[in-house]
Amino acid sequence: MATANYQQRREQIEDYFDRTAADVWARLTSDEPVSGIRETVRAGRESMRNLLLSWLPDDLSGKRVLDAGCGTGVISIELAKRGAEVIAVDLSKSLIDLANERYSDCDEYHRIQFVVGDMRSVHGERFDHVLAMDSIIHYAARDGVKTLETLADSVDSSMVFTFAPKTVPLAMMHAVGKLFPRSDRSPAIEPISPASLKKSLANSNEFTDWEFGREHRISTGFYTSQAMELTRIC
Repeated sequence: MATANYQQRREQIEDYFDRTAADVWARLTSDEPVSGIRETVRAGRESMRNLLLSWLPDDLSGKRVLDAGCGTGVISIELAKRGAEVIAVDLSKSLIDLANERYSDCDEYHRIQFVVGDMRSVHGERFDHVLAMDSIIHYAARDGVKTLETLADSVDSSMVFTFAPKTVPLAMMHAVGKLFPRSDRSPAIEPISPASLKKSLANSNEFTDWEFGREHRISTGFYTSQAMELTRIC
């Protein structure tokens, strides 16, 4: 089956989160009860979120951070609490509206600029760090790499991001996921082997002055994602 190109997949993701799953993700990123399957997703995402945040400095005062694919802004507010000036971008207007609603009364809200748009569209901006949690997992490997290349040009220190590792358990979960009603499914995840991803990044002209850092995989029930760190060489 042909793989959707970047623009097609972007439109599918935008449609899913704006028209189908806004309420689901509002509950998933809150304390409200969810189904057993979604509870494993919530637990996995919380563990991944904490991991990625631990890879960034505790004190981000005076630093600019891009939260690429910010969703409901859970990570954005944590970055702002560390003193960062945050640009938080997501394709979904519904999720951005929810983020503004949830955090507008927080003291740190003034440090966050929530933007509806494409995480690739950061031309002319400079960031100390980029954090992209589960935001390139829906794109074909080549498009995910291209997105990282586009972001890298704007980053001075580090990028921490996640991808869907190609594993047998993950493939089995995808097969089970197809049993759910179509209206309840998220856009397909595009797994890639860690070795293939590292090879593509190592061979990229955009990453000649970068080096690989930490890696870690989190697998909790129906959530599987792998984190990777890239650091610009001074």
